[in-house]
Amino acid sequence: MRNRLMTFAGGLGCSIVVASLLLAPVSGQAPAGTPKTMSTMSTTTTTARYVVPRTPDGRPDLQGTYDVATITPIERPPQFGGRLMLTDPEAAILERGESARVARGAQPSRGDREAPRVGGNVGGYNNFWIDRGNQVITVDGQKRSSLIVDPPDGRIPPLTPAALKRNADRREPSPDSNEALAGESRGAFDNPEQRPLGERCLLGFSSTSGPPTLPNYFYNNFKQIVQTAEYVMILNEMVHDARIIRVGGQHLPPNIRKWNGDSIGRWEGDTLVVDTTNFTDKTRFRGSAENLHVIERFTRVDAKTLLYKFTVDDPTTFTKPWTGEYPWPATSDPIYEYACHEGNYALGDILRGARLLEAEEAAKTGTKK
Repeated sequence: MRNRLMTFAGGLGCSIVVASLLLAPVSGQAPAGTPKTMSTMSTTTTTARYVVPRTPDGRPDLQGTYDVATITPIERPPQFGGRLMLTDPEAAILERGESARVARGAQPSRGDREAPRVGGNVGGYNNFWIDRGNQVITVDGQKRSSLIVDPPDGRIPPLTPAALKRNADRREPSPDSNEALAGESRGAFDNPEQRPLGERCLLGFSSTSGPPTLPNYFYNNFKQIVQTAEYVMILNEMVHDARIIRVGGQHLPPNIRKWNGDSIGRWEGDTLVVDTTNFTDKTRFRGSAENLHVIERFTRVDAKTLLYKFTVDDPTTFTKPWTGEYPWPATSDPIYEYACHEGNYALGDILRGARLLEAEEAAKTGTKK
């Protein structure tokens, strides 16, 4: 079941495995439209090869709505070590575990349960609203243990010393941040502009909007692609982010910066390659800075699947580039509006809570606020 918050959900939350692999055909297949011939002993048969549909201008048609929900994490869990591939029994255990978790969460709450401890986590959405997916991803017929394929350990490379210092400085007080680097300093709650972008309904959290555009493991998992000869638009259901990619041309001057960066697309065979630079220092994907550089590859591999691959490079943040990929399965379900601003009661409550704490502290110390 797919549960979406729609209008009232807003403020609380806040690969296509690009089969091209640098133009390498998926699963060793020939270019789109070319038959694949297989020989067995003295018998030769020709099997039909998927023919990529075309737009009126002759480009591969990537358009459609895709559901990217999955339980496969971005980084590989330690128990799988350097293994990218899962066995079928391992994948089945993970999927059964998720089904069991959902079933437990669907049980009625006990009316006689104890109140949460003072200062403890009172919880957020109950399980009804959560739809993070129920399957691990499958690429080239293989179950995957992580979205990251390089480095081989499936983990994001360590941050550079400069990035560690930069991110530590950001926490005092917490400035604008999509990745919610909120610290404990009281200054982080002084005004709305110092709260994270996702909390302010300005950009989807967990890099839903991208680039790179990732699963959010929460809800609102749909992405829609609309395509013309000169532009490709990716609409994200989470916080209704609409990302515009220019096909051809040059990047904007370096003094022009955007939250989603400046994306330029080009076609390499049947793969759309998107190069994004010119980020601001506010998006801060995984602690990155304005030097972030992302290359994405989108390839339609069959009638119901896009393959998405991305490479993240920021030498001022990560000790080396890293790459991930995952499939985007097509869906016929519609995208719903995510009216985050209209329902964003949380932001005001967060700030009012901070003022209440300040007043209580002032009453104890006898100072005025």
